[in-house]
Amino acid sequence: MSDFLRRIRLPLLFAGLLLITVVLMVGDRRKLQEGGSDHSWFGGALLELAVPVQKAAGSPADLLGEAWTRYVALVDIGRENEALQERIAELEEENVQFREALVASGNLQRIVAMREGFEVPLMPAQVVGQDVSGWFQSALLDRGQDSQVRSGMPVVNDSGLVGLVTATTPGAARTMMLVDRRSAADGIVQRSRARGMVQGTGSDHLQFVFMVRGDDVREGDLVITSGVGGVYPKGLRIGTVTSVQADRNQLLHTADVRPVVDFGRIEQVFVMLQRGPTMDLLYAGDGDEPEESEEDS
Repeated sequence: MSDFLRRIRLPLLFAGLLLITVVLMVGDRRKLQEGGSDHSWFGGALLELAVPVQKAAGSPADLLGEAWTRYVALVDIGRENEALQERIAELEEENVQFREALVASGNLQRIVAMREGFEVPLMPAQVVGQDVSGWFQSALLDRGQDSQVRSGMPVVNDSGLVGLVTATTPGAARTMMLVDRRSAADGIVQRSRARGMVQGTGSDHLQFVFMVRGDDVREGDLVITSGVGGVYPKGLRIGTVTSVQADRNQLLHTADVRPVVDFGRIEQVFVMLQRGPTMDLLYAGDGDEPEESEEDS
């Protein structure tokens, strides 16, 4: 008997629920026809019971739908974030290019003004390497004999004197910078016309050696090339006097000079395509290779 009941319990439960549903529907219809609106106590109890059951049955579907919505939203936000990051990178790159263009524009204006002041042809060149060891201060340029660059030619930039070409190949040139220990240039103080020798120290400053007799050298004075010696043309800016070491018992006095050229940040220079008479004599007939002495007189 018990096995029979177990077999038919599900059909009986289904039939019972169906019967209860039909009875409730008939009762509700009769109530509506009679003008009533309230459920019977049995119908109300079933209605109260159906609310939490329906909520429990619908909760997994609601949670799944909410999770899917959030996932899709997160995917969209992730894509938007990637797109925004790419746009920010593009804007930063454009900003760098605009700033570089502004810097280049300022440099070009100074270069044009500088070139207008020289009658000597100038060959632009890029600095592609530097040797800034304790003993040598030189720069490698991307112009050489194929561009009419020769040893002994002065090198300048928009600020002032950079140095002297000391060796060349068809496509490159080595420049001894003014701060090199072997470098020297005849200079004068623009204000007082005091004359002396500007010597490299191998560091970021120069030394100006001048005669005591009546020479007036003060802090803040601008030192330029004198044109004497046949190496550099007259009037190239060298640097500004920062201090003077004066000893009345000495015939020669010295002054520290801060170069107008920032030798640690040189990017573009100009080779003056004309050698002075001293350089013509020094490099004549030797295949354009420098002799052992590279000092400027």
